[in-house]
Amino acid sequence: MIAVLTVLLCGAANAQIYRVAQMNAEQIRALDKQKTVVILPGGVLEQHGPHLPSFTDGYSNEWLTERLAEAIVARPGWTVLVFPITPLGHAGANEIGGKYVFPGTYSIRRTTLRAVLMDLATELGEQGFRRIFVMHAHGSPFHNQMLDQAGDYFRDTYGGRMVNLHGLQPRPEQLSKQKLAPPKLSLSALESKENGLLDVHAGLDETSRLMFLRPDLVNPSYRTLPPFAANSLVELFQIAKAPNWLGYLGSPRLATATYGAQLQQYRAMQNSTLAIAILDGLDEREIPRYADFMLNDKTVVRELERSTKYEAEIERKQREWMKKKGIE
Repeated sequence: MIAVLTVLLCGAANAQIYRVAQMNAEQIRALDKQKTVVILPGGVLEQHGPHLPSFTDGYSNEWLTERLAEAIVARPGWTVLVFPITPLGHAGANEIGGKYVFPGTYSIRRTTLRAVLMDLATELGEQGFRRIFVMHAHGSPFHNQMLDQAGDYFRDTYGGRMVNLHGLQPRPEQLSKQKLAPPKLSLSALESKENGLLDVHAGLDETSRLMFLRPDLVNPSYRTLPPFAANSLVELFQIAKAPNWLGYLGSPRLATATYGAQLQQYRAMQNSTLAIAILDGLDEREIPRYADFMLNDKTVVRELERSTKYEAEIERKQREWMKKKGIE
């Protein structure tokens, strides 16, 4: 009877993986905070062209969260507490081209995202949790910077670790040390040229992942979509600014579910390897951060200045309305 009840409460056959949404206060209080890892999954609602759903990032992050939880509890004595996925994130890829209103993208301001994660960090820290992994794989530099800053706050305030796993960008020698080798896709010279070097949004890679995860949500039109190949950041921004840009980069028509499975499995392996190493004492600050790398690029900073101004205007409009209503 107890075993059956435990399974029902956990929502999984493995009793060491708990779902906070299914637990009551006493069950959460009883967790050994020193041996419990909290996972906070997220999934920005962001347009992914005419062929992929707006929650594409979320479906990927849900799957990666489950693989990470399984890897952690495979180690004797460890427990995982999984939070419901939060469908909030900053900056859809449409902002690359200065298109701030785009069907499918429902972004929140970067400071709002940081506040949400800092509030969660405070709640968890005050309750005694000290190990948190954030599963928010999304490419916006400012999105990742906000998650990193929330993690820094948690470390400085509670002495724990709150790590934005996707925000870590290991150097080649660090990947080699962890025995992590990215999968390779065999493309012809013409196919490689068609896809471009910066397949960063809803192209071959992301379409392949969704074909593996949720083929029912991939519109068959992907087979006939024209390529938008970018081989430099300058080209990437130029493509996205074009009036006829459809919201993706790369060549979706080249996607396969087999390659999608390889991509997801590699990401899961990298996440799990880094997470376990961190639990064993690796200081994640030794690993370069994606946000720092991107925001040190002059082209990226220059192009994202418009995004910063747009957000400032949104905040001004909201504050002005609040002032008129006497709301503080």
